Order: sequence, then C-alpha cells, then structure tokens
Amino acid sequence: MKKTLLAIAVLCITVSVFGENTVFWGSTDVRYMQYERYAALPSPELSAWRGERVSAQAVISVDCDALVSAGASDLKNGKGVIPASCIECSFVDYVMADYYGRCGEYVSMQPDRLVPAGTTALASGRTMPLWISVQVPRETPTGKYKGSIVVTVNGRGHSLPFTLNVSGRTLPAPSQWSYHLDLWQNPYAVARYFDVPLWSDAHFKAMRPIMEKYASAGGKVITASIIRHPWNSQTFDPFESMVVKTKCLDGSWRYDYTVFDRWVEFALSCGVTEQIDCYSIVPWGYSFDYFDLATSSVKQIDCEPGEQAYEDYILPFLTDFAAHLKERGWFDRTCIAMDERPMEQLIAARKIVQSADPGFKIAGAVNYSPEVVDIMYDVSVCINHSDLPESVLSTREAEGRKTTIYTCCSPEHPNTFTFSPLAEAEYLGLSNAARHYGGYLRWALCSWPEGPCSDSRFRSWVSGDTYLLYPEGSSIRFERLLQGVQDFEKVRILREEGDPATEAALNRILAPFKEVVTDGSLDAAGLVRDAVAELNRL
Repeated sequence: MKKTLLAIAVLCITVSVFGENTVFWGSTDVRYMQYERYAALPSPELSAWRGERVSAQAVISVDCDALVSAGASDLKNGKGVIPASCIECSFVDYVMADYYGRCGEYVSMQPDRLVPAGTTALASGRTMPLWISVQVPRETPTGKYKGSIVVTVNGRGHSLPFTLNVSGRTLPAPSQWSYHLDLWQNPYAVARYFDVPLWSDAHFKAMRPIMEKYASAGGKVITASIIRHPWNSQTFDPFESMVVKTKCLDGSWRYDYTVFDRWVEFALSCGVTEQIDCYSIVPWGYSFDYFDLATSSVKQIDCEPGEQAYEDYILPFLTDFAAHLKERGWFDRTCIAMDERPMEQLIAARKIVQSADPGFKIAGAVNYSPEVVDIMYDVSVCINHSDLPESVLSTREAEGRKTTIYTCCSPEHPNTFTFSPLAEAEYLGLSNAARHYGGYLRWALCSWPEGPCSDSRFRSWVSGDTYLLYPEGSSIRFERLLQGVQDFEKVRILREEGDPATEAALNRILAPFKEVVTDGSLDAAGLVRDAVAELNRL
C-alpha cells in the first residue's frame, strides 16, 4: 500500500512539472483565472529600445499541491549580456472584484497584484500567472538576446526560453520623458495601512517605494492637499490639509507649512520633480477649517467662490502661500488645482488666485469649455469628452501648457480597473499620441480601500478605481500603463526626427487610435499589438 501511494505521489509530481501545458508561455493581454486551464503559446520574441521596460507572461498550472518558485537567466548575444538582475519575475496574485461597481454582483477573483517570485504554495488544480519584466540597460549593444525563465515546481525545474531583440534606438530616462503622467498620491492611506505615525520617518520610508515606482513610470506631478478634505472624504482615508491655518487674536492669519514642505521635499527626492498640484480651493464640500486662537478651537467656514466669506478666507492664504513658494523656489512649478467643479465656480476662484498673485498657474480636471480651458495651464479632459480642436491642442503645446486626458469610474472602456482588458492601459498612451494630447491623469495611485491586497472593491466605486499600485508592489495594469507611456515617447522621438517617410508611417500606425471607442467593441489588444509591432520596426 505504501509503495502504491509513493508511486502515485511521484506520478503526481511528474505530471505537475512535465505534464502538458503545466508551465508555459502566455500573453500579456490575458488575465489568467485561477481555476481555468489554458493553451500554451509559442516562446515570445520581445522587442525593445535600449532603456525600455518590456514584459511577458507565463502560466503555471499544477495537478497536485506544489511549491513553486521562479527566476531568470542572463540574456546573451555573443559577448553582449543583459544580466539576470535586470529581469523581475513576479507571481500574479488574485484580488476580489465586482464588475463595474455592481455592489456584489458578478464577484470574481481577478489576477492583478505582482508579488516577487519567491517560493509560494500552489494548491492542486490551480493556475497562477507569472509576470516577467525586463529593464533593458541603455548601454546594451544592439542584437538578438536569448535566455530563459526557470520555474521550479516541487524541486524540479522547467525552462521557458525567450528572445529579446534590442533596437539601436535609445529611450531616455523617465525624468526626460515628455508624457505628463499625473497619478494622485494619498500619503494618508499609506500611514494607515502600514500603521505608522503620519509624517514620521517610518511613514516616509513606507512611501518611498511607491513614489519611486511612480517616478520610474515618468510621474511628473506631486499631489498636495492644502485644504482639508478637498474631495469631501470620498476615499477610505480622507486627505487632510498639509497647511495649518490659524486666525490670530487681532484677526490676522498665520500659516504653518511644515508638513507641506516635508512632503514636497520628500517627493522631489523620489524623482517627482516637474509640478506640484495643490488641491483644492474649490473643494467638493465647500467647507474650510482653521484654528481660532480667540476660542482655542477649530472653526469651520461654509462658503463658495463668489461669496465674501470665501474671499476673506482664501485671498490672504494664497497671498502668503505665493510668498512661501517663492522663498522655497517652488512657485514656478506649483499649480492651484481644482477638480471637476462647475465652470462659474472655477472662473470665480481664478479671480481670487489672480488677485493673490497673477503668476499662479491653474490646473484641473474639467470637461471642455473654452472659457475654462483658456485660463488653465494644465487641463485634463475625460477621454469620452476629449474633443478639443487640434488648433487648441497645438496652441497650448506651443505655449508650454499641458493638455491631457483622464479616466475615472467612466468610461467603461478604455480603463484600468482590476477587471479591465489589460491592453486598455497601454492603449491610453497610443491614443494620446494619435490625438495629440500630452499625457494622462488618474485620480488615485494609492488611495487604498481597507484591504487592498485581497479586495479591490470600494463602496460604489468600480473595482480598482482607487489605486494602481499595491502597498508592497506593482500591478499588471500599472505595468501595461507604463508600456503605453513608453510607446508615446517612441512616437514623440520619431516625430521629432522630422523624416517625412517616418511621419507618414506613424500617421498610418496611429490612425486606428484617433477615434475614441468607449464600449465593449474596443479591441485594444489587437490594436495595440499591431501598432507596437510596426512602431518597433521604424
């Protein structure tokens, strides 16, 4: 009997390691579900510019309980080597999602969270994706590089060979990319999740990997909250004010910028250096707080732009804030930001901003209105409303102003939810390039729900809408978003060369991305696959 059981165990291990389609290559366009079986795809032949980050996805399925790990070999081309240290292998973990905020309907476990591929247990009958990212060094010689990913299941290895074609072209460092990537950060969520005191050294230590990952994707904008609850507590962890406002006994105002300064200094040290967006002098709740020395208590003012109480509160603050920013050398990179507010309120608020200092820049997410767009330095328009005339876009670009698109809970496609087709995240970059927009805004980089590593749902929001990065790592949708940023930069660099034949080729490649498709008919995977293949041949 014992011999029979041993024989069965050995057979089980053999099948789980060497059985058909047990460890095989998949597609980065597919979300591999944990209880399904899939067909193997051929070994990938990736293409990359020097300095680019490219990805592949493998699939592991086992027929009995197993311990699984994965690693990479060097990629070699004669004497040329891309070391294994440039290759990240991550298991794709599953998080709970419900389709498009249906409040419990269609709940499923979606593959999304990237976890470093140390040894992990995989239960019998399960499937687990393996995400591979290669960061090509900028000094890599041109050529065809070959190597493999080695997946170990219950102590026995399985090799997955692949090829990487390295172009003679070079992608500059992310800090030099022009794509205006603005993913709003929520430091309050980070302090809560890691259970560390707000603004302590431990808090900044926990924030650093998140901010550096954002910077490595070309993140340009620091999110700063200068008013308490600018979005009326719509996140699990509300944004507090980074500036303390005190009304003195004589009726004058005093402002403490200690937290604001520490936050900005920290973000700059992480590589996010282009812009500081300060939210919001037009908060969603129209409520403003301050500490009143006369009563030794916190007071609230409820008022809106256009009212005298609003001007009495906002004007002295912005006047002092401008002086402080100039003293710190940050004024030219700072925007007073407003988010999805009515046009008449934006215009009224802008008058106060100009009274405080006419040099202040205005930023915000709005849907197109000429009166608003014309007064904003940085404007983002929802992708399903982004119909700005090319003359407006070209004029704004020539003036050095930023014009981007954004997605939020809408549209359904393209988007970056935990159930969205993965190619849609990359599609956004190519859509920007085709339609001559300059970047992308997403309202939440890390506004985590209570348990982000297991459940991506949050109230009536769409699953995954509140974050793209996890507390201790990336997501497959963030990696595809990064690929779209890199696609945009390739198009920009090729356009700047000024070659008519190349420009004609780019126009042909990007033509399918000019029309905005926001329903289930969008074939992002096919469009992106074809466009990237042609782009890499230029």
